[in-house]
Amino acid sequence: MTQKSGVLVNGVHLHVIESGPRDGKLLIFLHGFPEFGEAWRHQIDYFAKAGYHVIAPDQRGYNLSEKPKNVSDYTINQLSEDVIGLMDHFKQKKAIVVGHDWGAAVAWWTANRFPERLEKLIILNVPHHDVFKKFLVTHPSQLLRSWYMLFFQLPFLPEKLIRKNGIANLKNTSRPGTFSNEDFKRYQKAWDQPGALTGMLNWYRAGLRHPAKLPSSTINVPTLLIWGKKDAFLKHEMAQPSIDLCPSGKLIFLENVGHWLVHEEPQKISQLIHEFII
Repeated sequence: MTQKSGVLVNGVHLHVIESGPRDGKLLIFLHGFPEFGEAWRHQIDYFAKAGYHVIAPDQRGYNLSEKPKNVSDYTINQLSEDVIGLMDHFKQKKAIVVGHDWGAAVAWWTANRFPERLEKLIILNVPHHDVFKKFLVTHPSQLLRSWYMLFFQLPFLPEKLIRKNGIANLKNTSRPGTFSNEDFKRYQKAWDQPGALTGMLNWYRAGLRHPAKLPSSTINVPTLLIWGKKDAFLKHEMAQPSIDLCPSGKLIFLENVGHWLVHEEPQKISQLIHEFII
């Protein structure tokens, strides 16, 4: 049975989708920009039926979750502590963590800071943070693909343009038919929540204004990295050097899949994750 509730973690109220048996292994799904917890609806159903205790939060700043006002409330350290807070709330010492887009960045960081709390890590289409930093400096083509990160530092204008063109951007960067009209209505409703667009964009603003550092790049958690090669935002050449930082890592490329692989190939993604965690 799937239920939705508000959970207080790390000082912030998060709206959480919960499904599956409470005595199952805890499996946390972290969405990216500009999505919210329901982006994982196919995986939620799949893994709840497989006996996992599935948690998919709207991360802070998104949809129905609390939206702190300060940019400094969205640092990567605080975002990773939200994940640990979810584990603590559900009284679990360990969890399997799956992340896509910004959710994957948070998952990488959480595994780096708290490896003892993760049983396994699954990353979708996002490089390890150190690899991404190096590619931005050494590969101008990736810097060009990441132009929006600088644009999002501006006040007000990014919010206005996303409200106006966000649906078109999802359409233009995904396979035809990936998102239904009902999907777009759900996204628009989530973006229309008071303060949501600013909360979502504050993740990018905090990333540049309040950068964090870690003592080591190594990920000491069994890691699966799935990468759609037709990603319009992130070059697939970052995948191999990322998995090289994981002593127990596995990389899978999907040739004809783009950035929105959770939606383009939902069953394939569920199967790959399941094969890795059983």
